[in-house]
Amino acid sequence: MKFKTLPLLSWNVPRIRTLHYTWLAFFITFIIWFAAAPLMPTIKAYFHLTDAQVKALLMLNVAITIPTRILVGVLVDKYGPRRSYSFLLAFCGVLCLTFAAAQSFEWLAVTRFLLGSVGAGFVIGIRLVSEWFPAREVGIAEGIYGGWGNFGAAVASMSLPALALAFGGDDGWRYAIACTGIIAIVYSVIFYRGVRDTPEGSTYFKPQKVGGLEVTSKGDFIAYALMNIPLYAALAILTWRLSPAGLKLLSMNSAYIAYAVIAALAVYQWSKIWHVNKHLFTGEHPAAPRYQFKQVAILNVAYMACFGSELAVVSMLPMFFIDNFGVSKVMAGMTAGCFAVMNLFARPGGGFLSDAFGRRKMLLIALGGQTLGYLLMSQMNGSWSLGGAIAVVIATSVFVQCACGAVYSVVPLIQRRMTGQIAGMAGAYGNVGGVVFLTVLSFVSPSAFFVVLAGTSAVAFLGGLYISEPKGHMVEKDAEGNVHLIAVE
Repeated sequence: MKFKTLPLLSWNVPRIRTLHYTWLAFFITFIIWFAAAPLMPTIKAYFHLTDAQVKALLMLNVAITIPTRILVGVLVDKYGPRRSYSFLLAFCGVLCLTFAAAQSFEWLAVTRFLLGSVGAGFVIGIRLVSEWFPAREVGIAEGIYGGWGNFGAAVASMSLPALALAFGGDDGWRYAIACTGIIAIVYSVIFYRGVRDTPEGSTYFKPQKVGGLEVTSKGDFIAYALMNIPLYAALAILTWRLSPAGLKLLSMNSAYIAYAVIAALAVYQWSKIWHVNKHLFTGEHPAAPRYQFKQVAILNVAYMACFGSELAVVSMLPMFFIDNFGVSKVMAGMTAGCFAVMNLFARPGGGFLSDAFGRRKMLLIALGGQTLGYLLMSQMNGSWSLGGAIAVVIATSVFVQCACGAVYSVVPLIQRRMTGQIAGMAGAYGNVGGVVFLTVLSFVSPSAFFVVLAGTSAVAFLGGLYISEPKGHMVEKDAEGNVHLIAVE
């Protein structure tokens, strides 16, 4: 396949304009999502929070993202990305203003928990970008969307403490966070006015039933039901960490209630899966156009290995470098920043190379490099030179971000009408990885932690051997039942 670049400065080209609108929306959601982290020392002092309460706020910030990525994936496929993204930006902008007005830890905790839903914005943009770009460009377009949007977390970390200082006084942090909410609300209007769901004349394909993925065999049905278990298990792990057995911020009775709610959500999800796919067992009507669910399952595990490990590594790297190399807090923060900043280049690069040389091949190369990188990181200690350790961290990050880009170069080419749901499930698995890996870190040494990441990456690599390269055409039906062939190469 020939190299295909995008004319990113051509604002008058509709698909390029849509891409810029979309990555900026994702960028703003990441600023909102991670706005509290760099201001946490100030917030901790302002409210006299304990260390356990601070940890709880950080955990609550990602808890609801797991189920909301699934939910938003369903909603975007049904209602379209334009309305979905505009609503999410406005809703979470209001939540930012509510968080900025907090007067107690409980107020902070509830609003931060709800604000985790902003992380579902990623799913919406995946569907929107896939509607506007042909298969030969979708990898690099999705990579730019994801990589440039993710950079919002780094911008929040660098800018919000300075903005709070500029406002001055004890309430400077409130004004800084309120600014992010106002930006989100204003941009929700700009986005709604500036974006269309599809190019003019194109069909927006919707699922035939809403609530779960449509699968095409009994075996796929069982696999899909089983793949939902880790999503709710991760929520149970978070509850356990907040219970008397962990941070002791939930009473045992409250923890039992949380477990019951999680179990109810799981049962409800399984009931929706059955509702959407019961025809496979009853023969009520013909199955939807066929696809292989194994594609979805492999991408879920791959994204858990790459994005999930990124979430965990960025969280622990500063302390790792302080403990092993005696660097300052500023330098330690920069090391974690090195891992995250590669999103700007390596994630679009993964998508670009997937378009050029093959999606399966690029995914395997990235996961293989990631595996070797984490094995090298497991050997890092104080006997290494600081420069050598940072070089290994950056090299590993390049492969991790390339793997993220490679995963989402495949997602839109499985079934167009269910792209939101497929992207939501893979994205949720990324958050599951973050929860699981950070929980593992609380029990083992950093060296063993990196070995676990390498092992998970190796499992994802082995799974990647069985993924099918998207070729030819995918079959879709519109609302009137007309069949369309959509090129995927």
